[in-house]
Amino acid sequence: MAIRVVVAKPGLDGHDRGAKVVARALRDAGMEVIYTGLHQTPEQIVSAALQEDAQAVGLSIHSGAHLTLFPKVVRLLREQGADDVVVFGGGIIPDADIPVLEEQGIAAVFTPGTPMKAITEWVATNVPDRS
Repeated sequence: MAIRVVVAKPGLDGHDRGAKVVARALRDAGMEVIYTGLHQTPEQIVSAALQEDAQAVGLSIHSGAHLTLFPKVVRLLREQGADDVVVFGGGIIPDADIPVLEEQGIAAVFTPGTPMKAITEWVATNVPDRS
């Protein structure tokens, strides 16, 4: 059974090229990918992850709201008992914010220029297959 990943754009950010590129790379690497589209609330993202029985959620952001929105997704997943869902993120995120996000449950952060192979290999290695 393939790893299921929800790729989401939280908040008011309207730029989704990177999210679509990552979603395609994950799909091409053999994973099942559900892209939720633009302007998703953390609640919508968590609902999609639960409905799709996703093993991972990949968040993409360019708006600067990552310190608020990324941890909220993690918190909502935990509140729903989905402690095993791996949350990773990417986008325009300052290096200084990466350790803060990791302390709040974001498993990895990928910034612009990260090779797609690095992301797909990280997901394949760090997201447990439930089959």
